[in-house]
Amino acid sequence: MARQLAHSFTNNTISMDTFTDIQSTIKATQAKMKKAVEHTLHEFNTLHTGKASPSMVEHLPVEAYGSHMKLNELAAITTPDSRTIMIQPWDKGTVTPIEKAIHAAKIGLNPVVDGNVLRCPIPELSKERRQDLVKTSHTMAEEGRVGVRAARREGMDLLKKANKDKLITEDELKRSEKDVQSATDAATKEISDHLAHKEQELMQL
Repeated sequence: MARQLAHSFTNNTISMDTFTDIQSTIKATQAKMKKAVEHTLHEFNTLHTGKASPSMVEHLPVEAYGSHMKLNELAAITTPDSRTIMIQPWDKGTVTPIEKAIHAAKIGLNPVVDGNVLRCPIPELSKERRQDLVKTSHTMAEEGRVGVRAARREGMDLLKKANKDKLITEDELKRSEKDVQSATDAATKEISDHLAHKEQELMQL
């Protein structure tokens, strides 16, 4: 799932095909880095810690009405208690597709259909399962860092080409590279900080 979402993220990033000016290039680079960070945080939210949260299912893709839709576009998602996610589809015809989508996501939830409502009990996590989730979170974080580094490389390449084409001076290039590197460091740190928080959350019994 993480790799599929990462692929989707890569295909929807902001294009930086041509150089216009330094500030526009830096802003576009920062925007791509922000998307990489946001994507990583979204991925972290799919890892449940034993406590019910709508974020565990709200973005799951569901086949409905001839297309793929997010689960939260098809139903109200609530947590009546800390161990249950309740899903109330607005159209009873989507109950089965939603049930299939939750099973297909393989996130450890087994929905129970009760009329037009689906209830997802949150299983208690074993120590081994928590450790597996920590490993998964590290993989997700690394994919996020890869996205940040790809944005950095693309921005740097564009600036270097602009310098080669005499569109910016050597001094402007050096200053711009420092700005891009600062943005890279900030985005990478943000991912690492959220990873540390997620790891603590996953291992908390």
